[in-house]
Amino acid sequence: MRDLTDIGMGRTARRTYELDDITIVPSRRTRSSKEVSTAWQIDAYRFDSPILSHPTDALVSPQMAVKLGKLGALGAINGEGLWARHRDVEDKIAQLVDIALNDPDPQAPVRFLQELHRAPIDTDLLGEAVSFVRDAGVTTAVRVSPQHAPELTPTLLAAGVEILVVHGTIISAEHVVRGEEEPLNLKTFIAELDIPVIAGGVHDHRTALHLMRTGAAGVIVGYGSAEGATTTSEVLGIGVPMATAIADAAAARREYLDETGGRYVHVIADGDIHTSGDLAKAIACGADAAVLGTPLAAAAEAPGRGWFWPSAAAHPDTPRGALLRVSTDEGRPSIDTVLNGPSDDPFGELNLVGALRRSMAKAGYSDLKEFQKVGLSVRA
Repeated sequence: MRDLTDIGMGRTARRTYELDDITIVPSRRTRSSKEVSTAWQIDAYRFDSPILSHPTDALVSPQMAVKLGKLGALGAINGEGLWARHRDVEDKIAQLVDIALNDPDPQAPVRFLQELHRAPIDTDLLGEAVSFVRDAGVTTAVRVSPQHAPELTPTLLAAGVEILVVHGTIISAEHVVRGEEEPLNLKTFIAELDIPVIAGGVHDHRTALHLMRTGAAGVIVGYGSAEGATTTSEVLGIGVPMATAIADAAAARREYLDETGGRYVHVIADGDIHTSGDLAKAIACGADAAVLGTPLAAAAEAPGRGWFWPSAAAHPDTPRGALLRVSTDEGRPSIDTVLNGPSDDPFGELNLVGALRRSMAKAGYSDLKEFQKVGLSVRA
């Protein structure tokens, strides 16, 4: 039964919940964290932790993708980002950070980011970036937008991409356009590929179910919201609190499982996950894995030099994101410390996987699928 409330005469709205609104309720049984598995598998690809990177140049270079892969996570390169447009990306990011630090105009960094993205996509550079990750022996994932997926996918396949992420702020199985250009038919597009496709983001049960029916191996729920960096709600007025969005998509997953007689589609949470507690609650709401942005951007190896911006920040006419400083140059932790500790941070920003494992153990669950059944409470 949905909880509806009147917002005015003749207009109702659904009551929804953020991750901050809920808490995990432990069961009568606890176990040692050494007996807990955080492993996640999608299609033939298995990972030690249920973590994907947000596909932004602030976070994922080819080198960072390799580091994440060797630590058991999945790094997704932005196939339309700077590594596909410029050969001297490190220098370009250094200029961007200098503008963010020293230019008094708060819009100057976004204008410079838009300028950098006006350079055309160089498929040779994109192929080199993908091949670098593939040759390192880790799972290779690349994000493309629905608009550019058909033209870029052949280059990605030739370079050895193993997981394709078709990702936009908001995506649907049905996209209506006028004009001569044919819209992307996700169902046909996915059916013609021999690699798994993760698609998103979506925000509700119906859209998640429609996207599952396209044949996607995973569906991204949310739009990567990060306070201070992501402005989709401010710019477009669109957004659904993540606890509700994840639970709705998980319900769609169960419905699709019954509909197909056993085909399981992974639900991947993307938004408002900044601490290990947020990660644990996202899994508890029904997610199989989570997309992380700001927590990983704080790592010393992240190319953003302590700054984070979402991939939508460079949109040519409607940017939906700003540069956010997540750490200073001094004492930035390694990505290994961010993921696996040890931690001296009491607020859940380090040892994300270790803390998730401990949360599962304290609640009495041994793997992620079981943990999705944990009790939840809503804050008064």
